[in-house]
Amino acid sequence: MREGYWTGRVKNLRKYGSKPYEVAVVHGGPGAAGQMADVARELSRNRGVLEPLQTEATIDGQIEELKVVLERYGKLPLNLVGHSWGAWLSFIFAAHYPALVEKLILVASGPFREQDALNITEIRLERLDPELKENALELMEQLLNPMGENKDESMARLGYLFSLADAFDPLDFDNQILQVNFEIHQSVWPEAAKMRRSGELLNLGYNIDCPVIAIHGDYDPHPAQGVEAPLEKVLKKFRFILVRDCGHMPWIERQARNEFYKIVRENLA
Repeated sequence: MREGYWTGRVKNLRKYGSKPYEVAVVHGGPGAAGQMADVARELSRNRGVLEPLQTEATIDGQIEELKVVLERYGKLPLNLVGHSWGAWLSFIFAAHYPALVEKLILVASGPFREQDALNITEIRLERLDPELKENALELMEQLLNPMGENKDESMARLGYLFSLADAFDPLDFDNQILQVNFEIHQSVWPEAAKMRRSGELLNLGYNIDCPVIAIHGDYDPHPAQGVEAPLEKVLKKFRFILVRDCGHMPWIERQARNEFYKIVRENLA
């Protein structure tokens, strides 16, 4: 796994394949634009795919930015494939604009109940060797320090270390993240965490009309039960798929990559 991040500005859309664009992949972070490039490229073999890149620093801003891009370039309603934070953003978007989403695929979503998220960082740290664990703790301190500098770079490095901890059996790959933006992360994530804590995030599921499929790796430190159990209670049409020998980014997993793409393709509308 090779580290590679860029912290400059990027435009907010990349397109793959040709029209009509029936699928949009939504990256995680928040503040890690470009992470879904490999997925977009693979899915574009037989259909047009949009890769929106979130540049706004509020959840409402990211929702409206996504809406503008999809309405301008997508064939609506379309399939939304969201990863990690992008799964939450896609979930929120589908609740706000149900008529724009044909099917929702949540990949490695964060848990929807706060109690299921308590040990994620601890699990990640314990999976790292001592030297990398110490480096990760130092980076976390730098990010918490109000006077800290070069926070985009610190966040990028920490994200890379956590990606090592998140993977079960990763292929060697070039990291596709174009932009790491700590300011976006620092603005959006507390807002999202508050929505989860209050129950607002989960309750948005009652407003989602389309089928929802959640794909989750059994090695992902984000616990599967924090996705499957709560979503079963609020979604009208829901299916949960657990993938064996798979971490937080299924498309980089040697043993799970092919199964992941098979599942996604079979479940696209």
